[in-house]
Amino acid sequence: MPSRRAGGKPTSSDVAAAAGVSRSAVSFAFNNPHRISTATRDRILAVAEEIGYTPNTLARMLQAGTTNSLGVLLPQRLARILENPYYARFLMGVGQICDQEGYTLLLSPPLQDSVLKAIPYAAVDGFVVCGLETDRGEVAELERRGIPFVLIDSDRYEGAPSVDVDDHAGAREVTRHLLDLGHRRLAVLSLDPGPDAAERGYRGPLARRMAGIAEALAGAGLSMADVTLAEVPVTRTDGYRATRRMMERERPTAILALSDVLAYGAVDACQELGIDVPGQVSVTGFDDLAESAWFRPRLTTVRQPIVTKGRTAADFLISAIRGEDRHPHQVLGTSLIVRDSTAAPM
Repeated sequence: MPSRRAGGKPTSSDVAAAAGVSRSAVSFAFNNPHRISTATRDRILAVAEEIGYTPNTLARMLQAGTTNSLGVLLPQRLARILENPYYARFLMGVGQICDQEGYTLLLSPPLQDSVLKAIPYAAVDGFVVCGLETDRGEVAELERRGIPFVLIDSDRYEGAPSVDVDDHAGAREVTRHLLDLGHRRLAVLSLDPGPDAAERGYRGPLARRMAGIAEALAGAGLSMADVTLAEVPVTRTDGYRATRRMMERERPTAILALSDVLAYGAVDACQELGIDVPGQVSVTGFDDLAESAWFRPRLTTVRQPIVTKGRTAADFLISAIRGEDRHPHQVLGTSLIVRDSTAAPM
């Protein structure tokens, strides 16, 4: 058996020494076989197999300036992201395009609680950037490095493609639905806007959804001041806890949750407290996750095309990587899905 250095992973130098050729010949055997004889290539490959050598594919791709991998830059830690079924649907759409075009997928959560720090450690050809404001350092860093990117659930940015849904129209329609049923004591379970919201106000999809709610309320002679508001992380547990606290005060007749996951938690809390949904309190969501159609009661919600959003984002990103990008901006439609969790107030 050919010898190699003791311990450690076999290297191209080990293969060269064992086969009696140069390191360049080893590189040619794996990358440019036409530059050496068939006999030499066969000997090199046989030695490589015998000592367990495999070439460093990532290093070769980085040297060539491409990895055939798309990155998804995430705004939260991976455990929190994977807790939200929305991201499973979104990544399904991204993955469909990756499969179609021959790309792999890398998830990049914050590194040491910093999304900015995660960027240099991701060996990808471009990023789908989820839920980050355009005036943050991440966008500037991606531009400085010349990395193609597509913005999702953000504010429109002229320097890069973006994909959003019509959050404003969706929130307006579901609020009007509750108002048309006769509800006037509304509570909103909002997405957590982050620590800077008091100073900077709402941004991105949350700002658009709040504006849609406000528009519908104004049409009924109400304002956001007439609404009970709770801002919480998007988990079922936080939706449950916030609803429990709401019910200890003046009970609303309807809870308008800005995600289906929060709505599930709201229904959990109501059922535990013996409050009938929708007989005593109506509950709505936003997303139309698969579970919402068989949840009990079946959830009235706003449908957004989550898988299509992921597919469109990945398609835009691959076009940008290939130099075909014209900075497209896509806004996908929403629709109100009325099911069993809403009714007229008693």
